[in-house]
Amino acid sequence: MSVDVGQPAPDFTLVDQDRNPVTLSEQKGRAVVLAFFPAAFSSVCTKELCTFRDSMARLNSASAQVYGISVDTFFTLNAYREQQGLTFPLLSDFNKEVIRQYDCYNPDMIGLHGIAKRAVFVIDANGIVRHKEVLDDARNEPNYDAVFAALRTA
Repeated sequence: MSVDVGQPAPDFTLVDQDRNPVTLSEQKGRAVVLAFFPAAFSSVCTKELCTFRDSMARLNSASAQVYGISVDTFFTLNAYREQQGLTFPLLSDFNKEVIRQYDCYNPDMIGLHGIAKRAVFVIDANGIVRHKEVLDDARNEPNYDAVFAALRTA
């Protein structure tokens, strides 16, 4: 399934690092940034998520909620979030349903099968996708300026 700019964001419910369910459609009324990442504790993923952490003032001024999403277990995500001092929830897509919904499923990354591609979606307050970036090379970071530009109109 492909998700494109201008379309409604597919709804989902995942558990966060504390095992609390998070449903995307319950976030309507505020902008949402979905940051899909391949694996907790990896170098580029850490740099990406820490960039979002360090940009929380800008994100808060846009009334945006950030969610990091990977196929890691909530146990792993909890330890990773604490270690990195992340201030936004990390969601576990252990069953790989949401990465398939958002066309972020990576069938093979250096022998790891079924992890998330690095991707960022900005969803506006009405649940419409306003920005999409899916990276085929996990060594690359997303275009943060494009994310913040999309939030200005979300």
